[in-house]
Amino acid sequence: MSTASAPHPHTTRRGIKRVLQNASRAPAAVFLRELVTNPRAMGAVWPSSRQLAKRIAAAVPCNGTGKVVELGGGTGAITEALLARGIAPDRLVVVERAPGLVAVLRERFPRVCVIEGDAVHLTDLLRDEGSVAVVVSGLPLRSLPPRVVARIVRAASEVLDPGGLFIQFTYHLSPQRSLSQRFAAVSSRLVLGNLPPARVWAFVNLRCAETTPVP
Repeated sequence: MSTASAPHPHTTRRGIKRVLQNASRAPAAVFLRELVTNPRAMGAVWPSSRQLAKRIAAAVPCNGTGKVVELGGGTGAITEALLARGIAPDRLVVVERAPGLVAVLRERFPRVCVIEGDAVHLTDLLRDEGSVAVVVSGLPLRSLPPRVVARIVRAASEVLDPGGLFIQFTYHLSPQRSLSQRFAAVSSRLVLGNLPPARVWAFVNLRCAETTPVP
């Protein structure tokens, strides 16, 4: 009776090495590395849940031709939900500043435009993208310095079409106060299934087509 030979030690080590390398590139592992490196910029201890991502995507209208811009793509939970919602890949632009997460997003969503950059430079990053109908923010605005938040909010208002939607989720009950000068809240939904529970706010851009942006 023949017996199966034991795997060569070198083959076993190579297999273990491949498994460890693949695990290190997994979205959750990349997220955790970014969290350790820059926790204030991440804003959460775990990627957004599917329930939260689905709720955020539900606030985005499927019709129209303007771009849908996602700020802070992370590991792609919201990106995936937006695509499942029916947003065409060529309408979606994801802005992410962490190189490791940019690589994850580009691998997961090869048909989506993923831009490596900081949201404070949004007007420059989107200069060639045309009309923007919706901005979806996954950024931790409450944990960022006020001056940085003000620049992000201003940039979002300037790139958005007049009357365009700005979607922001937060772990606080009330919306970010700095949004009130440029956006008006139109709806909010509580998502208890997320960790921690989150609220999804939808705002309309107050900038008028015939006026210059508020300084």
